[in-house]
Amino acid sequence: MTRDLLLIDIATKAPAWDKAPFDATAVARRATRMAWGSAGNTARESEVSIVLGDDGFVQDLNRTYRGQDRPTNVLSFPADGENGPGDAACLLGDIVLAYETIAREAGEQEKSLPDHLSHLCVHGLLHLLGHDHQTQADARKMEALEISILAELGIADPFTIPVQEA
Repeated sequence: MTRDLLLIDIATKAPAWDKAPFDATAVARRATRMAWGSAGNTARESEVSIVLGDDGFVQDLNRTYRGQDRPTNVLSFPADGENGPGDAACLLGDIVLAYETIAREAGEQEKSLPDHLSHLCVHGLLHLLGHDHQTQADARKMEALEISILAELGIADPFTIPVQEA
């Protein structure tokens, strides 16, 4: 029996997630675990925290930590590098998601809410693992990794724009 080396702590801070017609915690856990397994250091025990919040919760964080007074779909807060001795779990950081923004984007982009949530969990974890999209080259690498991980989950390329039929 193999030991699970990724501890995922999920806190639901918005009732909308509990009322969703799918198990948001299961979707978030599955996507995060897949991203970590595909892009992380799976030889070392690691820990990540996920907060399923709402727009108000995320807007407060975005204003406080990024100086942007608006909600966003996902925020990632990498741990500060103080991860303890070599045998302790590596604290990766926190991923915070906003229900209303994610639901709105899913509708606008003609994606299912679980698929969009999965994508944002993958995106958030990649940030915690040091990936970013500040340059075009970095963005291409990160998007390719996201597409690959989501394909493993059976989710279509999220960067493809749906074709509108006349």
